Amino acid sequence: MQGSMRPAGDGPGPTFQLLIAGAVALLILLTQTIFVVPAGTVAVVTTLGKVTGNQRNPGPNLKIPLIQATSFFDVRTQVRPEQFSTLTKDLQVIEATATVKYAIKPSEAARVFETIATDNSQIYPRVIQPSLLKALKSVFSQYELVTIATEWNDISSLVQEKVAEELSKFNYVIVQGLDLTGLQIAEEYRAAIEQKQIAEQRLLRAQTEVKIADQEAKRYQILNSSLDDQVLYKLFLDKWDGQTSVVPALPGTAPGGGTPVIVRGR
Repeated sequence: MQGSMRPAGDGPGPTFQLLIAGAVALLILLTQTIFVVPAGTVAVVTTLGKVTGNQRNPGPNLKIPLIQATSFFDVRTQVRPEQFSTLTKDLQVIEATATVKYAIKPSEAARVFETIATDNSQIYPRVIQPSLLKALKSVFSQYELVTIATEWNDISSLVQEKVAEELSKFNYVIVQGLDLTGLQIAEEYRAAIEQKQIAEQRLLRAQTEVKIADQEAKRYQILNSSLDDQVLYKLFLDKWDGQTSVVPALPGTAPGGGTPVIVRGR
């Protein structure tokens, strides 16, 4: 009978086991209640699938376990290149790359989740790309190929303005910049573009020469109008070497300038 008896205190008691189970349950509850939003992102909280409140900003936040879920959106500047091809006004095909810089408005994250995208990967194809391609086709269809090639920087600015205008209708994102690079056109049109550039440079040079000639003519006109007999006489005296025999008469001595003075020697 003594062999069947166990020593007292052998193994954890029921109270200790309950404490361990309670601590584990509390830890799980805390991990499900507290969540951290990383810097550069915002979180959208949904309650049983419905958006609850505004976006949650970076830092520790609370939610109801098992009932509420979170979705994160990156609000930092995103850079995406888009290769495209489109027609010009003279029906020529061009290809290029449009690199757009944009950022989601943090205050619009909840509306983005409700209406168009539930995560970051859906923002560009559903929000940015359609407006970008629409703007590219709209702008390039207004200009001929030669104009596009020679005024590339101005065209890029117009596209950026058009993209910003299209996206402002929805007010989801901010366009921070757009660059157009890698223009590709058919070889037979390159010579025509180069000839136009040469002709424009020659025209600009000719216009510059005309302006210079016009300024010179005005300068001589002003100089000529300021020259009277006294000024000419003074200029003569300044240059006179004392050897010339005939000296102009002193201005004002007689109508028409008077008779020249004949000087014998110095």
